[in-house]
This record gives sequence, C-alpha cells and structure tokens, in this order.
Amino acid sequence: MNAASNSTMARSQAPIPTIQTVRRAPINPNHWYAVALSTELKDRPLGVTLWHEAIVLYRDQSGQVHALEDRCPHRQVRLSHGQVQANRLECTYHGWQFDSTGACVDVPYLSEQQRLPNCRLKTYPVCEQQGFIWIFPGSQPETEQIRLLEIPEWDHLNYIASVTPIDVQAHFSFLIENLMDMYHGRLHDDLQAWANPVLQEIEASDAHIDAHYAAESYYKIDKIWSVSQLFMPALRQLRPTHLDVSYLYPHWRSVLGEDFKIYCLFCPVSETQTRAYLLHFTSLNAFHRLHKLPVWFRRFVRDSLFNSAKGLLAGLVEQDVLMMEDEQRAFAAAPQRKGPEFNPVIGQVQRLIADQSSS
Repeated sequence: MNAASNSTMARSQAPIPTIQTVRRAPINPNHWYAVALSTELKDRPLGVTLWHEAIVLYRDQSGQVHALEDRCPHRQVRLSHGQVQANRLECTYHGWQFDSTGACVDVPYLSEQQRLPNCRLKTYPVCEQQGFIWIFPGSQPETEQIRLLEIPEWDHLNYIASVTPIDVQAHFSFLIENLMDMYHGRLHDDLQAWANPVLQEIEASDAHIDAHYAAESYYKIDKIWSVSQLFMPALRQLRPTHLDVSYLYPHWRSVLGEDFKIYCLFCPVSETQTRAYLLHFTSLNAFHRLHKLPVWFRRFVRDSLFNSAKGLLAGLVEQDVLMMEDEQRAFAAAPQRKGPEFNPVIGQVQRLIADQSSS
C-alpha cells in the first residue's frame, strides 16, 4: 500500500465534522487567494473583500500592484473611492495620501506647526501572476513557503482560455462540494461536457483531495472541424474518458480527458458569500501542424478565441448558483439538519475544510 493510500485510509477513518462546523468554517489565511483578474485593475483603485477584510488594490507608476486595508484612518471611508497620484493612494474625501507601506505621507492642509499623523495601514503580500492578482492574508513569513496554484495553461499557446466569475450568496463549502461532486450532471442538460461518471478512487491528505472518475465525454478535439462541437450539440458523441477533480485547498482543478482543463480560484468573502473565478481551457495539442506555424500567429489564434466558451460557463454557473443558494437558505433555517450522503468524496471535502480552518 502506497503513502497516498495510507493517508486516504487514515482520513476516511477520522470522524466527519458536524455540518455546522463545515458551513461556518473560516478560511485558512496562510494561502494565496485570487482576488481579481489583472485586467480588472487599471489606473484607479479597486476594492475587494477577502474573508471580512476590505482590501484596496492599486498600481503605481511602474504598474506594480500594492494592497492595503481599504480604510482611510481619518474618517474611515474607503480608499478604493479615491485615486492614484504617482505612487501614492489618495483618499477622495480630504486628500490624505498613503504610500505602499501604508504610511500617511501627505495631508494637503497641514500647517507648519502640525505633524503628519502617526498611523499606518495594514499591508498585504500581493502577487500578479497567471492573469490574476493574488493576496496572502495570513502570516507574512509563510509567504515564501506557500506557493500559488500553478496554472501553466494560462500562458501556453496550445490552450484557449475562457473565464467567468462566480458570485454566490453561500458559504464556500457549498461551492467546493458542488465542484467535487460529479453526480449532479442532470442539472446542466446540454451544457456540461461529461456524462455517466463512476467514482473509481479517492486520494486524500491534509492539503488536497483527488477524486478519479470514469466517465464519458461529449467532445473530442482532434481535427480543426471538431472545435465546432463546442457550439453545435448535434455534432457531439459520447466517448469513454477519465475525469479527475482535485481540491487543492483552497482552489479546485479538473481534467477531462486530453482536451479540457478547468480551474476554480476561490475568494471567500464571508460565511454567506463567496466569489470565485472559473477558468476553462480547451487544448489545441492535437493540431500538430498548428505548432509549426509562427509564434505570433499562434498567439493571434489563442487571443482571438479567448473567452469563446464564456457563455457556456456562465450558463453552468447560473444553474449551480441557484442550487447553492437554496442550500445556504436551508442551512440557515435548520442548521442541525443534514441529509444522507452517498458520495464519499463529500465527506473527505468536509474533513479538509474543517482541518484547514483550525490550522
């Protein structure tokens, strides 16, 4: 028996946490969270919320991203309502300015006899990578030990990307359970890419869960014309394939056969609100002649097809959000109630959420 099997067996024997523990679990702050697309942050400040913490993002003159608490210490208004002046963030109310360390460096109406206030805003480790802006809300010494989720397909010329945000009035546990459970395909009719999943194996540790399903796929991207399957349901045929889903706390990844990879990047807002980004990648690896073309042309093809599957993703998200918000309302009305569960993946997910929340 290998180490992964031993770890999974040990976790499967551990008690499943109460549903109240799971549905009210806080995030583990010692991880990187995707709080915005890079394209969302332009020349004005952007306010985001990560687990009750209001954060303002802004770019300095060089384009470098900085993250401060979204609060002017003078009147407690949001700095995200303000503007960027050179490398400083200026409050729109009275013009107080702050540098990237959170220090107040200018009060425009200060007299010669007055000193700048000795106040410093909280700063956050921030990283811009793979098309997203990531925040590390936990202990800063941990930032060098915890790596961002790798999304190699984002910059790869052989993958067509689509992105859609998820905004759901529900705890993040409902979203990750939805993503890890492949048995709710009847909800999505013709929108989903797979059918007839059968759980084959679960691998689990204190940091991740991998669930391996045998399934059938409606798509096979092996010829130029086969891309049209994405838009014409009549051309789709079911074919056996593998479907692997992973909870890489706090994010999610899925691989469907050889053609599709999907990620979900989490930004939990509160116990009853979650924001996330769903990324879908369609592989062009089967088109060997395409790989021999000039890089500029391949990049043109990739960029021209960016977000081509966004409508499909948005339809899936809309249907799932309806279910998850129903689940949240039901929990709020009767937090002690828990229905029977037959997919063992869900129990593993709940254990990991509880374990990480107490780390």
